[in-house]
Amino acid sequence: MENTKKNSKSNWFKELKAEFGRIIWSTKETVAKETTVVVIWTIVIGIIVAILDMGFQYVIKLLVG
Repeated sequence: MENTKKNSKSNWFKELKAEFGRIIWSTKETVAKETTVVVIWTIVIGIIVAILDMGFQYVIKLLVG
C-alpha cells in the first residue's frame, strides 16, 4: 500500500513534468502585443462606460429636478 502511494505520486509528477514539456510558450513579442491590445480595449471600454454614466446622470437629473 505504501509503495503504491509513492508510485502514484511519482507518476503524477512525471506526467506533470511531461505536460509542461508539451506547452508551447508565447514569445515576449506576442505577450507584449496582446497586453497592449488588452490595455487599449480596457481604456476604451472605461471611457464608454464613463460617458454613459454621465449621460444617465444628466437624464436622471432632468427627470427628477
